[in-house]
Amino acid sequence: MNRHTRTATALASVLLLAAAAAGCSEDASGGSGTSGTGTELRNSGRQADAPAAPSKSPAATVSARKGTYGEWLVDDKGMTLYVFDKDTKSTSHCTGTCAKAWPPLLESAAPTAGKGIKSSLLKTAPRSDGKKQVTYNGHPLYRFDEDQKPGDTEGQAVDAFGAKWYAISTEGKRITTEPTGNTDGGY
Repeated sequence: MNRHTRTATALASVLLLAAAAAGCSEDASGGSGTSGTGTELRNSGRQADAPAAPSKSPAATVSARKGTYGEWLVDDKGMTLYVFDKDTKSTSHCTGTCAKAWPPLLESAAPTAGKGIKSSLLKTAPRSDGKKQVTYNGHPLYRFDEDQKPGDTEGQAVDAFGAKWYAISTEGKRITTEPTGNTDGGY
């Protein structure tokens, strides 16, 4: 499957998720029901009711990984962290459906700088919902729901939700290298 097909599939899944959410209604018992069978949500690989949650560890750890794009940031599970070109000065512009496809790296405590990370660049910033998102050099950090294993970089240079997404270097700069067909992080 080529990059454009994967991106189109991801966007179609997001649209199905939004349509399913729009069809939800609250019943008299306080629960919610859907107007469809839920097959679309199951097949999209996303959990519609699972909000982005802070890290379960005492503090989110951000580390470095080497591969195709040089050295970039990863979370405590080795999953690539991305920045969104639409964000400005520690302010996230990815909410709702965007945050389901690109889950923000949230943390209630001070994040931990792992190997290769400059702790002075690692901070948190408030999101519009009051949660704290981990930032690096002022860039809010996100994961990508299509990355399946540590080192995956399926989100590199993807144009979605009004701007491009990029992995971020240990220097705190977005990595603008375009994928060349091998998007497995060089492993």
